Amino acid sequence: MKALVAVTTDLKHVDPYDWHATPAPYINAAVDSADVMPLLVPSLAEKLDIGTLLDRVDGVLVTGSRSNVHPSNYKVGPTDDHAPFDPARDATTLPLIRAAIERGVPLLAICRGIQELNVALGGSITAAFQKNRKIEGHSYPWEGTLDERFELAHGIRVKDGSCLDTILRDHAAAGSIPVNSLHTQALDQLGERIVVEAEAEDGTVEAVSVSGAPGFVIGVQWHPEYWAVAGKRKDGPSAAIFKAFGEAARAHAAGKSNRAAAA
Repeated sequence: MKALVAVTTDLKHVDPYDWHATPAPYINAAVDSADVMPLLVPSLAEKLDIGTLLDRVDGVLVTGSRSNVHPSNYKVGPTDDHAPFDPARDATTLPLIRAAIERGVPLLAICRGIQELNVALGGSITAAFQKNRKIEGHSYPWEGTLDERFELAHGIRVKDGSCLDTILRDHAAAGSIPVNSLHTQALDQLGERIVVEAEAEDGTVEAVSVSGAPGFVIGVQWHPEYWAVAGKRKDGPSAAIFKAFGEAARAHAAGKSNRAAAA
């Protein structure tokens, strides 16, 4: 039986309905690279029984999105730079992330997901960070094919001895790997226990973990889901991240089975 992984969703209005949805590349990477069974979790906010969900799943995949975490969640007033928003998603993912970490449920957080992870643990975000930090080299390509928009764009340096270093050691050349860049925001003040795992050359935080977490927790600012799947131009580091997440989910599932059998 495959490990069951909860996948976050956005609440989107597509006339005349509201949809709980997530982009297909995350689902494809979960199935084909992590070898897990994805379960889409609606953004129900306080109506979501997080305890029941985490009892039954073996991992949590927090996806990227066009929306951003509302700055009220890190005590900042909203501006045009912070938009667009998805408050139902915020109210679902932030408590879900905290609960998953506390319970040792493996967690992989991507793009918006790494920002949610940071905010969930008390950190903050820089909106329109290229303009506000006066840096270049990161972008959100609005035009072109998906392959062009998700092209590997710049290098990151992985911290020696980090969790990500262990995952990517066979793929990094001199500690560096190429990643894509589709984000308009970046981590600012780091949340409690957030540990930097990788940075771009300009100092932008590209990957984090959580110190003392009882289970697997990795957040990445780029989009490994796009190139992780065989049939595309498969990218080794992208596939390795999802493989490690899948292995952590299967280990968590086995631990639950062993505890149930011993009870």
